[in-house]
Amino acid sequence: MPLCPDDKQLLDESAGGFDCPACGRHFGSQLRCPECAEPLEVLKACGAVDYFCRQHGLISRSRVIVA
Repeated sequence: MPLCPDDKQLLDESAGGFDCPACGRHFGSQLRCPECAEPLEVLKACGAVDYFCRQHGLISRSRVIVA
């Protein structure tokens, strides 16, 4: 899961996007690259979740932009 940009807590996935359990903010469901703002692909395997940008490769969850 991505992190809240304000308090760096893991976001919970909800029906309409992502919610921060710490501050209560709601974010949209679009995950974007911090370099180019293009949508990211979510790669899930063996319990791990990774984020991939076609231009910049793997992106750390701490750098993912949630829009």
